[in-house]
Amino acid sequence: MLKQLLFATALLHAATWQAHAQKKKAPAAPQPPNIVLIVSDDHSAPFLSSYGYPQIKTPNIDRLAQEGIRFTRAYTTAPQCVLSRAAIMTGRNTLDVQMTRFSAPLDASVTAYPELLRKGGYHTGILGRNFHLDGNRRVPETVAVLEKYGLETFKNRVDYLNATGNRDSIFQQYTEFLDKAPKNKPFFVQVGYSDPHRIFNAKNFEPDPQSLTLPGHWPDTKGVRADFAAYLGEIQRLDSDVGRVLDDLKKRGLEENTLVVFIGDNGGALLRGKGTLYDLGIHVPLIIRHPRLIKAGQVSDALVSGIDIAPTFLAVAGVPVPKEITGKSLTPTFTDSQQGGHEYIFAVRGAHGQGLPTNSSNFDLGRTIFNKKYKLIYNAIWQIPYHPVDFAGQPFWLDLKQQHAEGKLEEKYDKLLFADRRKMFEIYDLQADPDETNNLSGQPEVATIEHDLKTRLQEWMILNRDYLPLPIAPEN
Repeated sequence: MLKQLLFATALLHAATWQAHAQKKKAPAAPQPPNIVLIVSDDHSAPFLSSYGYPQIKTPNIDRLAQEGIRFTRAYTTAPQCVLSRAAIMTGRNTLDVQMTRFSAPLDASVTAYPELLRKGGYHTGILGRNFHLDGNRRVPETVAVLEKYGLETFKNRVDYLNATGNRDSIFQQYTEFLDKAPKNKPFFVQVGYSDPHRIFNAKNFEPDPQSLTLPGHWPDTKGVRADFAAYLGEIQRLDSDVGRVLDDLKKRGLEENTLVVFIGDNGGALLRGKGTLYDLGIHVPLIIRHPRLIKAGQVSDALVSGIDIAPTFLAVAGVPVPKEITGKSLTPTFTDSQQGGHEYIFAVRGAHGQGLPTNSSNFDLGRTIFNKKYKLIYNAIWQIPYHPVDFAGQPFWLDLKQQHAEGKLEEKYDKLLFADRRKMFEIYDLQADPDETNNLSGQPEVATIEHDLKTRLQEWMILNRDYLPLPIAPEN
């Protein structure tokens, strides 16, 4: 009996030791992916060579597209940096987070996704170009309020914050962040660049102005070509900076487990671009790469919004997505580019800069809704004519104004750029008229479509407690 008891005890010890040994040998759970978000400033699609624009060379960003997935229908929630970035940072639309005023700081009660990543074990940072969500410090009276009430909150939301500097200092900030990042933690970092924001000063990177293919709704003048070449030069310079980051990730051995995302914060300061709800104002490049998670060389035409970035990062990190986030994760597209996206996209135009409402550059209020076929724009203060954002003093625009004043500008451009007032509603057939030049609002053939879009926009505005008058007036 004693022998049997000793034998059973020995077997129990052996089994326990074997289980312990197997547990020790079991491979550790893989570390969640690192995340690098690269943000260009005022960057309209399609101005990258991977997006099919012929007279630009962007090999580093193109490499991202070749190794990942390129989204052809990605849109920001506003044609302005503060409003758009607020939605990207929170996964919620601009109205929902009450960020329609340009100098507004993101309220502490609104959670930004880096906070959620941080709670999920990530080392987090924001660096480079100003991220625009802590309020604007240009007006002393505004600064006093920010400081009095502690409204600048991002220093408490991330582990590393350094939103200053030129091109070289941005790369230095980036390397400093990675050098200090704990090796036992995944990291998230937003790397922001100023290019291609005005002022344009990348002279050595500019293509030949005479070689350029201009958007079809732009007048073809020497000044327009020169300005556009300067814009594209900034993008080509940006590409070299993106290349430095990608090369550094590879050098550090981080490339295989890092999700890299490239996105424009809103459209470029170009004719009918930034500050407008037309395509060049809100349509941006979006490219995502991760060698292990994303099938290479994909192209997706899913309708994607800036609010989709936050839930995508959280899903990749294995962090629960809060119910207040209204964006949709893009992870279904990682293996099947035909999956995911929205049926309709919404965007808003709010105040821009801190100037008084003397023109539609400083102050405009508009909303848009669109699907892949039709787009509705609601200009709430339609009486105010178009005024360009960030380039009203540029020589090419002054020349166009002079041609308009002298009656020398071709009629179709004159109507697009210098109409005394806009229409309250604009509706465009995006397949037949991708440049959005033929306003169909009020036409019998689109009456049903126009009413449907207004109805959907009205619902969205009500649910988001929009302060603008609703687009469908009550019957008399």
